[in-house]
Amino acid sequence: MSQMLIGSVRGLARRVDWYIVALFGAIGIAALVPAEDTAAEAVSWLTRLAIGLLFFLYGARLSPQAALDGVRHWRLHVPVLALTFAVFPLLGLAARLLPDGLLGAELTAGVLFLAVLPSTVQSSIALTSLARGNVAAALCSASFSTVLGVVLTPVLAVALIGGGEGDGIPIGMGQLGDIAFQLLLPFLAGQAVRRWISGWLGRHRKVIGLCDRGSILLVVYAAFSRGMTTGIWQRVSPGRLVLLGVLVAVLLGAALLLADRSARALGLPREDRVTAVFCGATKSLAGGLPMASVLFPADEVAMTVLPLMLYHTLQLVVCAALARRLSRTAPPAPTSAPPPVPAASTPAPPPTPPRTGRR
Repeated sequence: MSQMLIGSVRGLARRVDWYIVALFGAIGIAALVPAEDTAAEAVSWLTRLAIGLLFFLYGARLSPQAALDGVRHWRLHVPVLALTFAVFPLLGLAARLLPDGLLGAELTAGVLFLAVLPSTVQSSIALTSLARGNVAAALCSASFSTVLGVVLTPVLAVALIGGGEGDGIPIGMGQLGDIAFQLLLPFLAGQAVRRWISGWLGRHRKVIGLCDRGSILLVVYAAFSRGMTTGIWQRVSPGRLVLLGVLVAVLLGAALLLADRSARALGLPREDRVTAVFCGATKSLAGGLPMASVLFPADEVAMTVLPLMLYHTLQLVVCAALARRLSRTAPPAPTSAPPPVPAASTPAPPPTPPRTGRR
């Protein structure tokens, strides 16, 4: 009995995404021990350094050739990029059609910010591989989306969210300078030195992965720590959280459906349709949180990243289940036929020796 219980616990531990647990753990720590005064200033500077390091590592690991190769497979990348940077923002704008005060200015801005984010690289590749799709195309498509997102996401965020004084989230062209200094310059610096450090990064993937995730956890702690000091939970009622969860679920469902239908309309094969679904419907938490910390006022970051946090959690659960289902229904991989065995030929009889007769 005890062995069965231990086996069940181990199986559950393997299925749990501990990174998601760590993210919500960081929120819990921020709620219990928020950084204040001098500690808040130190956390703020550490967060800036972590964001710069994060985007430097993105640039150092991303092969320019992988992004350029993505241009060639245009029939796949057209629906992915159109959904990510055109259709998704239009869906996000639908949040503004809700009655005033139902969702609130901060959460509405958070939904719009979620809508303009690029695709996630790691999850897109992992889900495509699980569903037996075109993994190489997923790498190209997600990488291409990430490169475009460094430029397009801030511009779209300023265009859709920024505005007059009554909008609640005062972002504008000034934030584009911060984006260039804190995100774009480190990214380009990583690209510039990639040829010298890519080998070292490849040999220390676990350390780099811990650095990536640790930076994101620090950003989450800093955002929600500042949110606790400004009374975030007093501004988000249970009803708003439920409404936000429903809205995020509708966005994910619409994105999955539109990605599949557009890929079918273009006549893409099954492997490319799988790639289009997961690259077109997923959003990058790793890229979104640092951008939000730069784009939005510190007092508003925690509220505006709530939709992204919920969407990221939901996309992992739903897309993992969808990927497993697609894997079960995938056609069997073609097996190479064994080389044909040559037919046995009847050996020619040995030559008859000439007869020598007596005369």
